[in-house]
Amino acid sequence: MQLILTCEHFSANIPRRWSQSFALAQEALCSHRGWDIGAPAIYRSLMPLASSAFRGNHSRLLIDLNRSEKHSQCFSEFSRGLPKHERQELIETIHRPFRNQVRDAVSEIIASGDRVLHLSVHTFTPVLHGVTRNADIGLLYDPSRKSEKQFAGLWGAQFPAMGRVRYNYPYKGTSDGHTTALRRIFTQEVYLGIELEVNQAMTKSRGTASAVAEALRAVL
Repeated sequence: MQLILTCEHFSANIPRRWSQSFALAQEALCSHRGWDIGAPAIYRSLMPLASSAFRGNHSRLLIDLNRSEKHSQCFSEFSRGLPKHERQELIETIHRPFRNQVRDAVSEIIASGDRVLHLSVHTFTPVLHGVTRNADIGLLYDPSRKSEKQFAGLWGAQFPAMGRVRYNYPYKGTSDGHTTALRRIFTQEVYLGIELEVNQAMTKSRGTASAVAEALRAVL
């Protein structure tokens, strides 16, 4: 089995071309809304284990790589009002190339006769809309896929010393997302899509990223 790593919300960057549309969005860009705080360190810690690694280079508020093109949240309130041709340009120059690169990497491994474990690295804010999330690590998967459920259970068993682990929390593993889209292309016999969600309160600890990598190494 070969590991493919992605971090869709790696950056809060807004290209200069669209900076005017985000003139009033600086607070949002610096918050969990603009990027996944702490995710880059976790992504980098896992890179040595991966056959291929792909990261987003723009804020999710410009275009969200973890949402389908036609999803209502693919564009934020800051980019939704861009002219149609500019939104289409963002899809064709940022969204599709990223998704296609990952899909092609998965296809290449499968064509070689091997299986793929795809880890999509994310973090989540400890409090959302006044509600405290009661988990330190979330592992998202499709419950109908036996291979994903089994892997999530094995990996989750490595984490108790780090904190509370929950499954398909704080989001559902079958909601619209990058792994969900790839499941529609590849069967569970050759493709496992797991979304890792780490509480941003944990990412303040220097040891979190390396502990996540060690837990994965133990399972692999």
